[in-house]
Amino acid sequence: MIGLIQRVSQASVTVDGTVIGDIDQGILLLLGVQRGDDEAKADKLLNKLLNYRIFPDDDGKMNRSLRDIDGELLVVSQFTLAADTSKGTRPGFSRAAAPADAERLYEYFLSCAEQEITTAAGRFGADMNVSLTNDGPVTFWLEV
Repeated sequence: MIGLIQRVSQASVTVDGTVIGDIDQGILLLLGVQRGDDEAKADKLLNKLLNYRIFPDDDGKMNRSLRDIDGELLVVSQFTLAADTSKGTRPGFSRAAAPADAERLYEYFLSCAEQEITTAAGRFGADMNVSLTNDGPVTFWLEV
């Protein structure tokens, strides 16, 4: 399971011209589900994300987590994170989970996140427009 996280001061996701999810200060997570991923990997990624210290403390050092700042989370599915780009000029997607498996794990991840923190989400499989103000910029690739 892959998570591309960005520390944001605001972020939103729009489908067909309608904002379906938005947050203020927090993390935008682009979530990629790979073949072989399961609930245990989703749990591990969520725990890491909630406790990853990427927000500044009083001295300006990245020492606070999303939980510490009572921030918000916006989760957007993105199968392209599982792309194989090692050959040629066209990505391959054989590493990505089958759509039904990916959607099930995406929904599981969202359900777990909503129990922990204020969470908004995109729509699995939809053509989405994501808008954000990356704070820093701060971006990390998490893989479990």
